[in-house]
Parts: sequence; structure tokens; C-alpha cells
Amino acid sequence: MGQVSATSSIDIAAAPDAVLAALSDYQNVRPAILPENYRDYRIDDGGTGAGTVVHWILQATEKRQRDVLADVTVAGGTITETDRNSSMVTTYTVTAAGTGSRVQTVTSWKGAGGIGGFFEKTFAPKGLARIQAVLLGNLKTRLEA
Repeated sequence: MGQVSATSSIDIAAAPDAVLAALSDYQNVRPAILPENYRDYRIDDGGTGAGTVVHWILQATEKRQRDVLADVTVAGGTITETDRNSSMVTTYTVTAAGTGSRVQTVTSWKGAGGIGGFFEKTFAPKGLARIQAVLLGNLKTRLEA
């Protein structure tokens, strides 16, 4: 069993505080920027920033889905979503970049072993990075409108 991770990033013409506030808004912004791969989205506790507990089904492929119940923490410019149902952890790191911001998201988890693990480590990061890129693109569109 090895560590598997997917990374995506984007530059946004908005101040880091505005980007962080938008990403931390699980009540209004998050549902509006989620790609179609996310379904059954709901907030179980909180709704803004640290202490939020949020649920969704991530439909990674037609046959593969993950039931996510995430606890949200915020430290500085980093939002972390830790899944209670698996080893999956997603971080969003917002930093200043020129006159705007750079957002990087990294999702990692402990992968399967054997041949299944080989295929997971080979293909899952590419698919998840595509999903992350759509989410970040939607965030950029919303903040730069």
C-alpha cells in the first residue's frame, strides 16, 4: 500500500484573503463551484471555515465513487479537509502571486496494494487532477467575474 496523490493549481486575480474566504464558504461558494463529479453535497455542521463538517459523494469514474465525510480545519492560508471514511486528505493552499493569488490543491490517500494499487497509483491521480482543475477553474471564474 503506497501513498497516492493528485495536485492541481491555478492563479486567480483576487487577493489571497478573498480567495481563502471563498474556499472556506461551504454554505454558498462551494456548492456553486463543485464539478458534476460531486453529488449529494450537504453540510452536517458549521458552514464556514474551521469546524465545518461536510459530506459528498465523489464520482471519480462511472464505476468508482467515494463517500466523503470531511472535517475542515484552517491554518493560515491552508484549508484541510480530512475524510472520516478513509485516509483521504485534501488541502487547499492560498498564497500571494503577483497582484493576485495562487491556489494549489493536493489530495492524498493510502492506495491499495498489488496490481489494483498499481493501476490506482497510475490512473487515479490524473482523473482526480482533472476534477480538481474544474473546481479551481470554477472558483477563478466566480472570483474574477
